[in-house]
Amino acid sequence: MHPTLPLLIKTDFPPLTRRRLETLQVNLGYTCNQSCLHCHVAASPQRTEQMDAETIDLVIAVLQVRRVETLDLTGGAPELNLHFRRLVAAARALGVRVIDRCNLTILSEPGHEDLAEFLAAQGVEVTASLPCYSAANVDRQRGDGVFERSIAGLQRLNALGYGAPGSGLVLNLVYNPQGPSLPPAQGPLQADYQRELAQHFGIRFNHLFALANMPIQRFGSTLVNKGTFDSYMTLLRSAHRDENLDTVMCRSLVSVDWQGFLFDCDFNQMLALPAALKAPEGKAGRAHLRTLLHTDGAGSAIRVANHCWGCTAGQGSSCGGALEPAGPLARAA
Repeated sequence: MHPTLPLLIKTDFPPLTRRRLETLQVNLGYTCNQSCLHCHVAASPQRTEQMDAETIDLVIAVLQVRRVETLDLTGGAPELNLHFRRLVAAARALGVRVIDRCNLTILSEPGHEDLAEFLAAQGVEVTASLPCYSAANVDRQRGDGVFERSIAGLQRLNALGYGAPGSGLVLNLVYNPQGPSLPPAQGPLQADYQRELAQHFGIRFNHLFALANMPIQRFGSTLVNKGTFDSYMTLLRSAHRDENLDTVMCRSLVSVDWQGFLFDCDFNQMLALPAALKAPEGKAGRAHLRTLLHTDGAGSAIRVANHCWGCTAGQGSSCGGALEPAGPLARAA
């Protein structure tokens, strides 16, 4: 796989400053039951990195000390972490909003047959990957049979009340373009998804998030192989909008890797660009979850590189979809 950091590190992207910590986005490990082309984490069944029990305990401590509003769980497939359910239950007991970034097929994996029921019982918000409402497009990007299993997973979540008005069980879907292009406008695309999924499969959901593909890890390497890396970067930069700078997710979010180290966003985590927060008690070293027991990092500089243009291009892109003045993650509720 081609490393893309050397192609991204030199940048004139506008400087950004961190605000109060509202969201802790935790990557529980890179193990996944799928291996998708667009995955900026390069997760797969062959990856073995997993957050351990001690680091999970630190996550819970930070949620309590910092009074974090949202715990956003990612992977790989976050549910494959042995401590996933304990973390979710502890966070919900603290009144923390929990988001599970679910690939849907995990709901039918052996040993996870009761996962959907657990998520519903805990009131977990499910943000599910479904890059298209077409079987051919989904299977091309994610593997044969993934669409059928994804539809079955959505129907199971619906049966538990997810996506139903007044249920309090939020179900969001995530769209990624098939290649080096910007996602279409989120509103009309959401209407298309709602119409097609309801008509053909009886599926309902709350929101669709349209995310731009980041030129890093597996997708970035594919761009390099095909000779389209530079043209994609030109597209991202030419579509930049200054108004998106105010609501990029890194303003109020800290990303945590499976070892507990801190990053300004999930993309910086995959590029090994650590957050510029001070280490615990002024000690030398990289910022870690222990750092957040002492400070939330408000006022510190955010590490930027050329991939950041992907978050401010067009309608803007973040883990909560298109950027809006109210903030993408706040809008998802």
